[in-house]
Amino acid sequence: MARIIRVLIVDDSALVRNILNQGLSMDPNIEVVGTASDPYIARDKIVQLQPDVLTLDVEMPRMDGVAFLRKLMPQYPIPVVMVSSLTQRGKQITMEALDAGAVDFVAKPTSNVAAGLNAMLMELRSKVKIASTANVSHWKGKRPIQASKSSLSASTALAESTDKVIAIGASTGGTEAIRRVIEKFPATTAGTIIVQHMPGGFTKMFSDRLNQLCQMQVKEAEHGDRIRAGLILIAPGGKQLEVVRTGGFYEVRLGGEEKVSGHCPSVDVMMDSVAKHVGANAVGAMLTGMGQDGANGMLAMKQAGARCIAQDQASSVVFGMPKVAFEKGGAERLVPLENIAQSLLNLITEKK
Repeated sequence: MARIIRVLIVDDSALVRNILNQGLSMDPNIEVVGTASDPYIARDKIVQLQPDVLTLDVEMPRMDGVAFLRKLMPQYPIPVVMVSSLTQRGKQITMEALDAGAVDFVAKPTSNVAAGLNAMLMELRSKVKIASTANVSHWKGKRPIQASKSSLSASTALAESTDKVIAIGASTGGTEAIRRVIEKFPATTAGTIIVQHMPGGFTKMFSDRLNQLCQMQVKEAEHGDRIRAGLILIAPGGKQLEVVRTGGFYEVRLGGEEKVSGHCPSVDVMMDSVAKHVGANAVGAMLTGMGQDGANGMLAMKQAGARCIAQDQASSVVFGMPKVAFEKGGAERLVPLENIAQSLLNLITEKK
């Protein structure tokens, strides 16, 4: 028998609390054990009710979701799914919340509210279930990492190269994992492409935020962008990204909006194209995430001569995508998150 997931809803709007309560309660495996109108009430109810998962409004008047998470996670780590608005400020706070320990987020509908609401509640139910399996214990006693630059020695930096590619895939928990990897990349690291499961509108914010933290330039990928040393390209939400070779260079092509392996962008689509057009000139990493998107693509990369690794279970928020990538044979070994950057740098250097 499936276990019942106990959820606490935190939102300053009584109407929203009621809608989320009804929406979550439609799933027999989810029980809403309580609601709270602000983080102060939520703090007491967390101790009292001991929920498995928290849904948290991004923007609240007395204390926003980020400030609450920064206080909560070091003392009482619990999987949190943010409920986000699509305003510019809502996107900014959502990205900060992911940095502060939130596992994932859902976006409130802005148009065709009736249809959008049903889709949002369906997504919320799914993400609450995923969040209930998340490992957030590493937040205990720690504060969110603030903006920093790479601590790796400049001697680790790679020579300018146009024919090497680093391909990274991630999903649940991936925003923090990606940051912790690429902020260690020296400024001249080989061109890097990343697929993080995230809806349109948030990947630009995510890219801009990473660009402030990294020695490499980070941007949301645009059709025709050249993959070059010193540049990290993030696949835009809602678009499939593929890598192609044009003469002596590699560039990205943005294509359809159909989901592949359940996602758009899909890690499988990106890695399949890397296998086809980059082959042995690539290295890959599979980071934390639910499901198996990317496992087949990474296997194709390995069969084409690429070297690939995956994040280990202990450091993964959700050990799904890396586990399947390793079990299928695409990833040659499992690596703790803190060692992935150096492992990729070593692998790409071996290919020179």
